[in-house]
Amino acid sequence: MTISYNWLSEYLPETIEPEKLSKILTSIGLEVESLEKYEELKGGLQGLVIGEVLECAKHPDADKLSLTKVNIGVNEPLQIVCGALNVAAGQKVIVATVGATIYPTNGESMTMKKAKIRGIESFGMICAEDEIGMSDNHAGIMILPTDTRVGIKAAEYFGTYNDYILKLVLLLTAWML
Repeated sequence: MTISYNWLSEYLPETIEPEKLSKILTSIGLEVESLEKYEELKGGLQGLVIGEVLECAKHPDADKLSLTKVNIGVNEPLQIVCGALNVAAGQKVIVATVGATIYPTNGESMTMKKAKIRGIESFGMICAEDEIGMSDNHAGIMILPTDTRVGIKAAEYFGTYNDYILKLVLLLTAWML
């Protein structure tokens, strides 16, 4: 039998972490065979935030790159080198910050690192839909409505569903048969 951790948590008087709940269920006779994380989108959009492009200028050493300043709701705007043709000041965008891992629709996952691109430091990535696993669309960066709040987590904005699935083994003893 499989049970959703989120569903089961609705019936508990307090929040219990999935691993601890798994041990408790096993200790009372409901053996938990496995506990698996479920993510609507691989990675659950962790480390991705909503940002606003404050400035956008041509990269001094590359014709097809732009140098941007992006507000993600923290003290200082991030400097990000962007290769998308549709990036412009004033846009609300999805930003993968340094340390975040993205899971493209096609290809390998990639963890963001501070990078130097054509001599300019870049502290993250402005993302297209396919780069974060939302679709196959790679026509340019994903541009959000202008009233989108800066600094909120992308998972919160998109309302992605994450859960844990508990697989229980029901043990029948001879007296139950």
